[in-house]
This record gives sequence, structure tokens and C-alpha cells, in this order.
Amino acid sequence: MATSVPPKSRAAARSSATTRAPLSPAAAGDGHLTDAQLVELLGILRGVDSVELKLTVPTDAHRSTIQVLPVDPIEAQPRQIYFFDTPDLTLFHAGVVVRARRIQGGRGDTVIKLRPVVPEELPTEIRRNVSFNVEVDVLPGGFVCSGSFKGRSTASEVADAVAGKIALRKIYSKEQRAFFAAHAPDGITLDSLSVLGPTFILKTAFPLPDLKVSGDLKRLVAEVWLYPDGSRILELSTRCLASQAFQVAAELRAYLGSHGVPVSGVQQTKTRVALEFYRAQLARQ
Repeated sequence: MATSVPPKSRAAARSSATTRAPLSPAAAGDGHLTDAQLVELLGILRGVDSVELKLTVPTDAHRSTIQVLPVDPIEAQPRQIYFFDTPDLTLFHAGVVVRARRIQGGRGDTVIKLRPVVPEELPTEIRRNVSFNVEVDVLPGGFVCSGSFKGRSTASEVADAVAGKIALRKIYSKEQRAFFAAHAPDGITLDSLSVLGPTFILKTAFPLPDLKVSGDLKRLVAEVWLYPDGSRILELSTRCLASQAFQVAAELRAYLGSHGVPVSGVQQTKTRVALEFYRAQLARQ
């Protein structure tokens, strides 16, 4: 199958997950990567399509961060994100993430993600697919490389799938379904998954005139994930080319630090927090 990853690749990726993947909230110390992590990251950067630099801001610094950055809350775009998994998160623990998103204005999108992956061990056919992207997410103190098969949908189609009016598989493309079948644990199908969500999100972006790499103006994205229990995560992020990653990271860290935004400490991953919340909710039900 053209969209499959050889078993050896999957095993290799899984074995290194604990050394490079910030898949659980963990203390990041001073927020710097170790020498061993830097060496590994340099090797991975050669094979990725893009890099996303991320920072989750401590809850007690949310208000001050919004005040010191040029963020206009009125311009934020509302979104709803749904994850799909088994009640005990079998997919997530196997490194597979299934997601659908409803976006203001009637748009929607879907993704089936595999992480971690080893870029150079992915089949050539899948790397050439324009809907497939290999990206490394870098957080203070850690990073993870993932491969994502993306698809388009509409907000109404996602709502219909969540409500059970259409089969979940219908909002995913043929290629996405094949990718899922190649990597999901045996016996698990898209239509057998439970709905985890929605999580309400506010997203906005603003330019950073003082952050320039190769003359290009950069922008910072701010996302607030609001969970049903009243908790929230504020994440700041920016994407860049692999060749620019270290320069952008250094400039961004200096920019945020100069504005009093905490750039180290405990980092939380939005996906894991959401999945764990809804897993507990399903268990109570």
C-alpha cells in the first residue's frame, strides 16, 4: 500500500518517542534542549517539510501575556476541534491522532497524524503526496516529529459526522482512510471511534516587525483552548523553514523574554490535555 510505513520504520519511531517527544506535560527545566537532543534534532531537520516552534504560557501569566503582546481578542477566530479515539485512547497510545475541525465561516478540515515518525524512513510515495506533511514541533525542553495526512471538509459535514448522521469515515479522503488502516491497531476502524469533544478554541495572529529572517516578516499565532471544566491553555507558535529554525527560535525567545513572557517551565500539549479530559468524561458516563 502506497501510504503505509514499513514496520521497521514504525518500530524505530516508537522506540525513540520517549527521548524526543513532549507527549506529556513535563518539567522543561530551563527550557533548553540538551546536547543530545540538539544532535538528534539537527538530524531530523534534514528530512522535514516545516518546523513549528511552540510555547505554552503558564496560566498565571495569561493575562499579562495578552496585555504585552499586540493581540486583539476581538479579531480572534472561533473554532471547534473534535478528536476521535477509543474510550481508553488506544490510538493515541499507538501514536495515531484522528482529528476534525470546524472553522468560522462554514469551513472545516480533517487530519490523521502519526507521531513520532522518522522522516527518512517514510516511503517516497507518501512524501511526494501534496496532502502529506512532515513537521517537527519544538517546545522548550523537547520536540517531536510527526507525519500528517490532511483533508478538506465543511463545518456542516463535521457536525453531521459527530451527530451520527453520516459515517465518520465519510469526512476523510480515500488516502486518509488508507493511511489510518495502515497504522491503526488491529480491529479499530474509523467508524468505531468515540467522539472526544468539542474543544472550543480562539485563534488569532499578529506580525512581529522586529523578528526577521532572510528579510521575511514573521508572525506569531496565539491560540486559547477552552476546556469544559473551565481550564485553558494559551499557546504561542510560529512556523518556519527547517534551515531557519535555530535563528527564528533564538530571536523569538529573545522577543518574548524582553516582553516578560515566561519562556521556560512546564509545557502542556493541547492534544493530550483534551484527550485525557474527554477520556475521563467517557469513563464517568
